[in-house]
Amino acid sequence: MAISSLQKLASQITKNPSAALFSRAIITRSSASTSAKVSDRLVKLFAVDPDGIKRQVVGLSGQTLLKALTNQGLIDPDSHRLEEIDACSAECEVHIAQEWLEKLPPPTYDEQYVLRRNSRSRVMNKHSRLGCQVVLTPELQGMVVAVPEPKPWDIP
Repeated sequence: MAISSLQKLASQITKNPSAALFSRAIITRSSASTSAKVSDRLVKLFAVDPDGIKRQVVGLSGQTLLKALTNQGLIDPDSHRLEEIDACSAECEVHIAQEWLEKLPPPTYDEQYVLRRNSRSRVMNKHSRLGCQVVLTPELQGMVVAVPEPKPWDIP
């Protein structure tokens, strides 16, 4: 039903050439996402909580690591209301196993700045990343991350 509506909309848009290019891209993405299975987008990884318990976490490709950990209850959702680097707190920090760090893009200058700012000693753990900056991909299937204990200055 949704695909037939999109096809009708596409035929109307082709009559208006100014909107055709932009609208076709949206329709193509929309119809492609309806045919894709959610199971094809699943990314299963493992998280070690502050108590040392290893848990399986399931996220979706394209979703941030923060969102997956929040959905599992490992990170408090109130600690990071926006999925932007400006809203980061120390609770957004995760430690990623060495073999998986190499599969991630390098941290941006802003991410490194936030990590240093959140570290009172100003020494950054080389395994530290911000969960809101790590985007899950199928290549990260099986990744191991550790959720550190909250820092004393972040506990209310």
